[in-house]
Amino acid sequence: MRQPITVIKISGHYLDDQDLLRQFAQNVAGADEQVVIVHGGGAEITQLQRKLGIRPRYVDGLRVTDAESLALVEMALCGTVNKRLVRHLLAAGLDAQGLSGVDRGLVRARQMPHDQVDMGFTGTVVSVRAAVLRDLFALGVTPVIAPVSLGEGSNFNLNADPVAGAVAAALGADTVVYISNVAGVRARGEIIPRLTRREAENLIASGVISGGMIPKVRSALDVLSSGARRAVITDLAGWARGGGTSLVWEENERMISEGSCQLQQML
Repeated sequence: MRQPITVIKISGHYLDDQDLLRQFAQNVAGADEQVVIVHGGGAEITQLQRKLGIRPRYVDGLRVTDAESLALVEMALCGTVNKRLVRHLLAAGLDAQGLSGVDRGLVRARQMPHDQVDMGFTGTVVSVRAAVLRDLFALGVTPVIAPVSLGEGSNFNLNADPVAGAVAAALGADTVVYISNVAGVRARGEIIPRLTRREAENLIASGVISGGMIPKVRSALDVLSSGARRAVITDLAGWARGGGTSLVWEENERMISEGSCQLQQML
């Protein structure tokens, strides 16, 4: 019987806090499923840019990566952040290996298209070589992926959310967990425990889901389209206790009528 696969995307908010990293590593070590970790690290990239007098640029919430910034992205994500996370996983008893999308051609990318702006070395996923990760699973290794990926003639800086989704699709993962400083999707101050795809789209259209939560939910919905059973948006504490917001397809939805009534009352 195939062991369940979970892809975890951990936000950069946690990656400079030693206590939170230790807690995260212990939670991963206690998991029953095979785990792949994809991490961010935008705050450390920005710090490096500012130290060197490079002004960070963003379009639609995405970093525009010029040649100078790409070198800093590789230093921060593939070096400092990745190895810090691997170190904590090793200390928790896991056999963890850090790698980027460049290593063994794990994630291939191309320049992100934009109607008005040259995105430079900011990329989008073309493909994932899942066999690389399956090889590591067979050795009992937990892969830890920095989202710097391989393109034609250059590497590219990718947002970690879609990389996690693409990795999940390639592996046929059961669950994708997005861990950030956001505890879940909220309505009137309360976390919605479960949403179908249709309900999530309706909440976006009505403005209940807004701002920075929209791209998080969109990434989760893309994961469902790729075949994952569910996607979870939560924070570290929520993940540890099985909380947050789970997004599922309607046919996988098993909410009882009281749960549906609860959602309506929250809205």
